[in-house]
Amino acid sequence: MQQKILVPLDGSKVGEAALPVVKEMMSKLAPDMQKEVILLQVLQPVEATNLAVPPAEYAHVNVNEINKTEKERQEKEAREYLERVRQSIDVSGVSVVPEVVFGHAADEIVKTAEEAGADLIAMSTHGRSGIGRWVFGSITDKVLRHEESVPVMVVRAKKR
Repeated sequence: MQQKILVPLDGSKVGEAALPVVKEMMSKLAPDMQKEVILLQVLQPVEATNLAVPPAEYAHVNVNEINKTEKERQEKEAREYLERVRQSIDVSGVSVVPEVVFGHAADEIVKTAEEAGADLIAMSTHGRSGIGRWVFGSITDKVLRHEESVPVMVVRAKKR
């Protein structure tokens, strides 16, 4: 038997609120069960127009090279972050797999969960409401609305 949990992370401490719950769940599963935690960070696609390039110099800039360099930098930082998180999950018999993808967060979370055969998506919510939720949207809400084949566990981050 196998248990696979996908944990989407955004690089913040608030985004890591589900990790203690996932660690506790994994530690309570049968020792002979295959256990895997997939740590997922979704990065926004790189657009050269979003970068700080002075307009006068923009004509001389290779946009594709900027995109490639920026994407590589973001991916390297994300992998380093996920490696630190991976090391903090010290549960015997649990395989922890870091994964970085580019795209729109909610879509990529759902897609990765389905492709990996995840049994559960465990994610945190920032707990925004009212205008904050309307302005910023909620990745968690979008995942909850779009995911039908994989259960979603939501852990609300504690306010500081």
